[in-house]
Amino acid sequence: MKHQESYQDRQFMQRALRLANKGLYGTDPNPRVGCVLVKDGVVVGEGWHQKAGGPHAEILALRQAGEKARGATAYVTLEPCSHTGKTPPCADALIDSGIAKVIAAMQDPNPQVAGQGLKRLQASGIEVKSGLMEVQARALNPGFIKRMETGLPFVRMKMAMSLDGRTAMASGESQWITGDAARRDVQLLRARSSAVLTGIATVLADDPSMNVRLAKKELGVDEIRQPLRVVLDSKLRFPVSAKIAEVEGEVLVMTISNDVVSKKDAGKSCQVVRVEEKEGRVDLRAALQYLAEKEINEVHVEAGAVLSGAFLQQQLVDEVVVYMAPHIMGDEARGLFTLPGLSQMKDIISLNIQDVRMLGKDIRITATPEYSSI
Repeated sequence: MKHQESYQDRQFMQRALRLANKGLYGTDPNPRVGCVLVKDGVVVGEGWHQKAGGPHAEILALRQAGEKARGATAYVTLEPCSHTGKTPPCADALIDSGIAKVIAAMQDPNPQVAGQGLKRLQASGIEVKSGLMEVQARALNPGFIKRMETGLPFVRMKMAMSLDGRTAMASGESQWITGDAARRDVQLLRARSSAVLTGIATVLADDPSMNVRLAKKELGVDEIRQPLRVVLDSKLRFPVSAKIAEVEGEVLVMTISNDVVSKKDAGKSCQVVRVEEKEGRVDLRAALQYLAEKEINEVHVEAGAVLSGAFLQQQLVDEVVVYMAPHIMGDEARGLFTLPGLSQMKDIISLNIQDVRMLGKDIRITATPEYSSI
C-alpha cells in the first residue's frame, strides 16, 4: 500500500541519515553522506562517507551488497555525484550495479553536480526520487551547503556566560565559568568544525590552544582531525610563542598589516595572509570568503566581546551557542557582546531559540539570528 511504502521509505532514509551522522567529525571538507541499499524490504548493504579522499557512502554500500544490489533501492542522503574528483562518479557505480531505484534526500548544492547525478541515473532507466526528509539532510551539512550556495562558510558562535550575562570578571579572570559537561560539549563543536576562529585580543589575554582535546574513541574516528585555527590580527601582534601555534594542526593569521613577510617564520605550522580591511580592521566578510575558497565549511568562533559583537552586527553569524552557568558575577564583570548603536527597541537583534538543554549544572541554548538564511 502507498502509506506503508511511504513509511518504509522514511524508515530507511532515517537509517541513512544516522549513518551519515557517523561522519560528523571526519569527512571535512566533504559532506556527510549515508547510503542504505534495500531489496525486498531487507537491507543488503549500507555505508557512510568516513574521510575525504576515501570511498563515498554509495561505494561502501555497493561493496557490501555485491550482487544483491541488482534490482535494489538505494536510499542516499545526498544526490550521488556525477563528476570525477578524488574518486570516480557514484552515479556511474550505481548504474553499473543494476540498482532499480534511487531515493535521495536532497540534490547536491555543488554546481558540479546540481541535479546532474539524478539526471544521469534517470537517463539510464533508474527510477529517481528526491526530497525525502530534506530538512534533516540539510541539517547534517550546514557548512557545505552554505558554502556551495553563497560562497561563505557557516558561522557558529560559542559563548559562555553567567546567569547575569557575564563572561569574565573585571580583572579578565574567566576559568572556569562552566562545568565539565559544557566544556566537553564545546570540544565536540570544535571537532565538527573546519576552522576555529578567534581574535588577537583573546590570544594575548588568555594564550589558548583552541584545539580538539578529545580521544579518538570519544569521536568514533580512527584519526583526530584538528580544525584550522584562525586568528584575526589587524596589526599583526601575533607572538611566535603563542600556544595556539605550538599544538598540532595548522594556524592561519589574517591581518591588514604590510609586515606579513616579517612574520613568515611565526612557526612551522603558522601561515600569515593579508586580507582586505574595513574601518581599520580585518574585513570579516572578506576573511570568511577567503576561508570558503580554502574549502572551509563550518567556522567555530570563540572570541571576545568586540569581535563577537562585530560578527553579529554584520549579520555573519548563522548560529549562536550559549552556555549559561548558575553563577552571578556582578555589574563590573564583562559582558557577552560589544554592540555599539543599539539604543532603541527597533535596533535589537532577535534570535530564534532552536534548542535548550541541561549539560551538568549548565544550560545550553542554541539559537539562530532572524537574519540567518540557514
